[in-house]
Amino acid sequence: MESKYNRIIVKAGTSLLTSGSGQINLSVIENLVSQIAGLRQKGHQIALVSSGAVAVGRSAIDSLFENKGVLDRQVLAAIGQPRLMNIYEEYFSEQGIVCAQALLSRRDFDDRLGYLNLRNTLWSLMDRGMVPIINENDVVAVEELEGNVFGDNDSLSAMVSNVVDADLLLILGTVDGMFTKDPNIDQDARLIHTVEHFDESLNEFGGPSSDKVGRGGMTTKIEGAKLATSSGADVVIANGTVEFILERIIKGEQLGTLFLSNSSRLESRERWMVSRLLEGAYIKIDIGAERALSFDNGSLLAAGITNVEGEFQRGDVVPILGNAGRRISIGISNYSSTDLLQIRNLKSDAIEKTLGYHYGNAVVHRNNMVRLKD
Repeated sequence: MESKYNRIIVKAGTSLLTSGSGQINLSVIENLVSQIAGLRQKGHQIALVSSGAVAVGRSAIDSLFENKGVLDRQVLAAIGQPRLMNIYEEYFSEQGIVCAQALLSRRDFDDRLGYLNLRNTLWSLMDRGMVPIINENDVVAVEELEGNVFGDNDSLSAMVSNVVDADLLLILGTVDGMFTKDPNIDQDARLIHTVEHFDESLNEFGGPSSDKVGRGGMTTKIEGAKLATSSGADVVIANGTVEFILERIIKGEQLGTLFLSNSSRLESRERWMVSRLLEGAYIKIDIGAERALSFDNGSLLAAGITNVEGEFQRGDVVPILGNAGRRISIGISNYSSTDLLQIRNLKSDAIEKTLGYHYGNAVVHRNNMVRLKD
């Protein structure tokens, strides 16, 4: 049976990568990489949100460092991050897969151009069969190290799911999922297999962290699941030590706790774009471009643009009008209005020659566009 999940975000927590010991467990990473490679061979697109940099840094200078505060953790992250990437690079290389590093901070999501650049870069990497490995930029993000922003990468993984329009987010740790009570202290605790909607009762299941190593507990995982499902992705919180956990979940086996998305990716993307839509500005296109957008699921190219009205910057959400003046779609423009006035009606290979720079052949990429209904 073909899986409904194509683009998948895997979040590996510190507790999983260290087996709860505080020291990185190479066999766990090797196993995780092997599973991801298996999914890649089957055509799935995967991005990995990985914790563990601080733990690797600690193991590198364990006898010399006390790790008492935020600054100490930043030092450990700076030491550990390149070492962690070297580990991943070695194991992915053995599988014939190129991996790439992306260190992110909150402002990369809040900034218009940062969001656009991040979205396009991650898409391009996954489209080419590469695996982006993502982590919070601990060296500069003091808030995350203090536990006030991303919470052991749970929220970060949810935000990445939103950016790349993921179908599924897998949050892997060392717990089997979300329980009605803390299973470590209450024998009556019952695993909740499926969550169809979020309500106040879920707050009772957050409880204290049963994760002794990572900074995120079940509460941050639930919050991450809430964010990702609102963006159109299903979410599974599961135990990453279970054999072949990734493939089994993607095949539909009931493992961990499944949070079902409460909106489609299209609905989520349309809400986001409409909230940022520029009024008083638009791109008008010819009938050939209109046909490509409406029927062929194509991107908007400069050659199909006949007119540009109003002022907008690269990264703004702009209406696209068809030949008859009817709004047919909205999308994130890769070029400013000033740029488009210079390159309209030109072929893609003339863009760099005309502008002196090049942000891609697509003025609006099909993945950054919402087609409006008649």
